[in-house]
Amino acid sequence: MTGRAMDPLPSPAVAAAAEAEADEEADPPATGSRTSQVIEQRDLEPGRMQMPQGNPLLLSYTLQELLARDTVQVELIPEKKGLFLKHVEYEVSSQRFKSSVYRRYNDFVVFHEVLLHKFPYRMVPALPPKRVLGADREFIEGRRRALKRFINLVARHPPFSEDVLLKLFLSFSGSDVQHKLKEAAQCVGDEFTNCKLAARAKDFLPADIQTQFAMSRELIRNVYNSFYKLRDRAERIASRAIDNAADLLIFGKELSALGSDTTPLPSWAALHLSTWGSLKQALKGLSVEFALLADKAAQQGKKEENDVVEKLNLFLDLLQSYKDLCERHEKGVLHKHQRALHKYGLMKRQMMSAAHGREPESVEQLESRIVEQENVIQTMELRNYFSLYCLHQETQLVHVYLPLTSHILGAFVNSQIQGHKEMSKVWNDLKPKLSCLFAGPHSVLTPPRSPQEDSVCSH
Repeated sequence: MTGRAMDPLPSPAVAAAAEAEADEEADPPATGSRTSQVIEQRDLEPGRMQMPQGNPLLLSYTLQELLARDTVQVELIPEKKGLFLKHVEYEVSSQRFKSSVYRRYNDFVVFHEVLLHKFPYRMVPALPPKRVLGADREFIEGRRRALKRFINLVARHPPFSEDVLLKLFLSFSGSDVQHKLKEAAQCVGDEFTNCKLAARAKDFLPADIQTQFAMSRELIRNVYNSFYKLRDRAERIASRAIDNAADLLIFGKELSALGSDTTPLPSWAALHLSTWGSLKQALKGLSVEFALLADKAAQQGKKEENDVVEKLNLFLDLLQSYKDLCERHEKGVLHKHQRALHKYGLMKRQMMSAAHGREPESVEQLESRIVEQENVIQTMELRNYFSLYCLHQETQLVHVYLPLTSHILGAFVNSQIQGHKEMSKVWNDLKPKLSCLFAGPHSVLTPPRSPQEDSVCSH
């Protein structure tokens, strides 16, 4: 794979197929010098995450360790006009690398491609879709949020976080980051080629790995479906808070408009002129409180969008990347392994037929091809076991993220408590101002009583 052209890069399924086809043309690659080169590139900093001692298959990370690995902000910068069309740029800032760079959507696309090319057996989150026609504000904001989730999942993923590609994307400030990324990916093969444990992956796998894989896949599919429904409900709750804010604001404006009405009273209503004037003055003043209520409701809605809905989306992106990885395993390396075995069987039958026909040259050629095919099968078997090895680790990583559920629920509960508390205070401050709206006999102001007060009076 070293020295192969990288422009354009293949998709994940095509990449796995291309690797298998390349292996059919050559012996299994050596890993010595290439491995040392990758290790040097991966050694980005002294305090990087270390593999746990003992069985390398088992991960020992906690959610807090992963979240603390890096926090990357993705912010929109003002639109710029290109030669023909406007394009959107993002300011990408990393706490870990203390860097701030400008990136376009196509830069994310190339970064995503080289990650898939180098780590075909890992969870690479999907990118948001590219809109062909004009993009409105809502679409642009939604894509910004999705890109932020993508880059944070990548920056906190143990193998990705130690790779030179991530450092390039987050810290390279040159004019052509896409060329730099492709150039870096060309220097080495994929993770299987460079991992010292790849040839021994089978030794670390449990005997019932296929059964465990099927069970984990079913569990994560169910978790995904439940979180998908939770996300939809959380979106509706946040949306209702924002709609409530708009309704409260309009309600207050209508009260203000009513209080500002200058239409003269008819002569028969002159006796009530002072009462109506007081009412209008009071109504006009209430718009301030309703504007404050609207602001509190909008803050609650936005807070739930950021702290609840976005965290649910982050976890859903991770689960979807796991589902995509399972499909790549089945349709990629596993399928290629089965094809190689089928081709090997055909060659054996052809050799038997040629032997019966006593064609020495044909037999020798077939024997040579069979030896080559055996090498291909051996390499594909190793890749298959390494893919299962990575899948086992990625499954553990998903389980490390499961406690994020408590973070999400905590954020939701705190938002509701804080929002209701702040709005309750404004409502309570508003209540005394209603006194002048209710006039009783002999111009005595009598605001309506609460149900509790009515109950006491009846007794």
